[in-house]
Amino acid sequence: MDGAFQACRRNPAATFGTAIIIQAVIAVLSVVFGQSLIGSLEVLDTQAELTDAQAISFGASVLTGGTVLTIISAIGILAMQGLLVIPVARAILNLKTGLGQTWRLAKGSYLRLAGMALLMLAASIAGLAAFVFAVVFVIEFLGTSGVVLTVLGVLAVIAVFAWLTVKLALAPAALVLEPRGIFAAVGRSWSLTRGNWWRTFGILILTSIIVSIIVSVISTPITMLVTLFASFGSGDAAGDDLSTILPVLVLTTAISAFFGAIGYAFQAAVTSLLYVDLRMRREGFDVVLMREQEHAASGDPDDVPGRGGHGQFPVPPGPWPGGRAAGSR
Repeated sequence: MDGAFQACRRNPAATFGTAIIIQAVIAVLSVVFGQSLIGSLEVLDTQAELTDAQAISFGASVLTGGTVLTIISAIGILAMQGLLVIPVARAILNLKTGLGQTWRLAKGSYLRLAGMALLMLAASIAGLAAFVFAVVFVIEFLGTSGVVLTVLGVLAVIAVFAWLTVKLALAPAALVLEPRGIFAAVGRSWSLTRGNWWRTFGILILTSIIVSIIVSVISTPITMLVTLFASFGSGDAAGDDLSTILPVLVLTTAISAFFGAIGYAFQAAVTSLLYVDLRMRREGFDVVLMREQEHAASGDPDDVPGRGGHGQFPVPPGPWPGGRAAGSR
């Protein structure tokens, strides 16, 4: 965690800036969707009675918009995890990375990151649909006695989801840094976490808890104050005019997106360092980093550690080279 913090502090534009840009895009789309939803509610409110066609149309709009936002959010979060491995890896060699440089060095990985996000999202939806079908089937044939099996099934699904999340957590980093294809990156993450699942799980879950608490403690009071002042300013009209909700929606979404981006950036940095650390433990990747650090000062300013077929060295891992960012091991 200290290494992730140092890497983010050393490259604030590349880490926090990238996260804020991605979260800003998601926030803008969320506001646009919220505005269209408010407009639909205002139209429906003027109707004396809601027809079946209107109800179906409104439900379809909500479902479509929610699905699009979910897909975009999944792509954005996965892209963030892949992009931020570049400034974190370069920070290990004491190399600073700019915002534009990060995106330039990740050029060629955008479509593969989007494809990976869609693949994982589709697999999650298929798994959830299969589980719901199984629950309906069990309750239909076993009645009330199937409730016990349903509870056990829910616990099993949670356990499987946690296991798969950890096994696939390093795939975006492998896809961008090495670089690899979608399925090759998935296999890479799977092999790197073999024998290190509990350690990886502990670090990721602890980081997630800490970031969630800090972000909530900071953003929730600010959001509540914004909502409170907006309610005082709108007077009694707020209850009659749904359009008065839009400014509050914009402000609260912007606040949540900003602090959420900071948290996501830190989590992505921790995941990136985990990826580098596991490569060190399994492949002697630290030897590659030592070799590249010797030439970093006089070499290519756009050098990315580990690219160009490096990293497959069957030697025992050594200390992290160079820099405060590398001291987390």
